[in-house]
Amino acid sequence: MRLLLPLFLAVPLMSGCSGDESLSAYGGAGESWTLKELNQTAFETPATLNLTTPGEISGQAPCNSYRAQQTAPYPWFEVKALVTTRKACPVLEQERAYLSALQSMSEAEIAGDVLILRNDSGQEMIFTR
Repeated sequence: MRLLLPLFLAVPLMSGCSGDESLSAYGGAGESWTLKELNQTAFETPATLNLTTPGEISGQAPCNSYRAQQTAPYPWFEVKALVTTRKACPVLEQERAYLSALQSMSEAEIAGDVLILRNDSGQEMIFTR
């Protein structure tokens, strides 16, 4: 009976845990990341990814700001309900490439000051703090 008592007491504590399991909870919370490479090519136009709110991403694409849901448990990554502002600018092609790539990513990895997003097709986005 003594062995069951500690287990019995632990169950209510564990069942009450409901924390953020997304990328922001695993080293990215409160951080702004800048895209450095897209598919092994330097990305020259500024673009950021912010992990400031659990379950959400936001940032500045090359032209417009954006926001989306990202609640997949780490190390998975999934962009849902992406919304952007809609201003025109000379770098719309880079913007389309950035947002398209971001929406296609399915896995994330944080290693120090580097965030890597990748997908099963071999595409990769490398960000730094």
